Amino acid sequence: MQKPKVIVILGQTATGKSNLAVKIAKKIGGEIISADSRQVYKGLDIGTGKITRKEMKSIPHHLLDVTNPKKKFSVAEYQKLAISAMADIASHGKIPIICGGTGFYIDAITKGIVFPDVPPNTKLRKRLALINDRTLLLKLRKLDPLRAKNIDKNNKVRLIRAIEIAQALGKVPKTTEEIPPYKFLKIGLYLPPDKLKKRIEQRVKKMFKAGLLNEIKKLKKSGISDKRLKEFGFEYYKPTPEKVISETLKYAKRQMTWFKRDKEIKWFEAGAKGIGPLTAVLETAIIPLN
Repeated sequence: MQKPKVIVILGQTATGKSNLAVKIAKKIGGEIISADSRQVYKGLDIGTGKITRKEMKSIPHHLLDVTNPKKKFSVAEYQKLAISAMADIASHGKIPIICGGTGFYIDAITKGIVFPDVPPNTKLRKRLALINDRTLLLKLRKLDPLRAKNIDKNNKVRLIRAIEIAQALGKVPKTTEEIPPYKFLKIGLYLPPDKLKKRIEQRVKKMFKAGLLNEIKKLKKSGISDKRLKEFGFEYYKPTPEKVISETLKYAKRQMTWFKRDKEIKWFEAGAKGIGPLTAVLETAIIPLN
């Protein structure tokens, strides 16, 4: 029996993934599932570049605004919701289109990773929270060298969770995988460094003009602490245009380092409007779907 098809649109930030996903969804009758670790939170809109209702062009989008920013949201929780969304979309004759730049989330869906069932250890988390990121990374390297290689070394929440899992199991946890019941077609968008830098600069200027600082004020007013804002990334903790541009460029490099490991991705250079060579992408996408 042939596996249902799922399109995955991934790549660095500011390459026009959301725009392309909407165009493909309109062309082939698809619905979009976000693969972004921060866009799952309500109220994190401008700083995360969340797609607007107008930009969605009536295409249904899933896994946006699913939880309160005061709560922690794990990749395992995301995986469950994404699997459910794919099944729901496929059940009414539509094609699921996963779209985003969080490589760990995309791998969780497409590679069938089975996550260890380890409950939160509050005492351990409080103790580890007092340690700086570099020391946490060194600690993780001793416990789980493989996870330390792949983890975002600047994401303290993930560093702590990885240490928590390794310590709870009492050994280096083996990554287990199940064969997903879907056939994934992965489309990657990229830009040459000079073009990407220009695109990021434009995006950051637009972000501040759209009211990023007001968005942060609203989050604080709703009870989000400075510590929690820092966990959401550089856009949400004392941001300046220069700082956000610099950190976004570093983040884009980390994204590409992650995605380069996946040989299943078909890469296309994003075009002037950020949607890449749309005709070539659609031909690549649709032919295997027939």
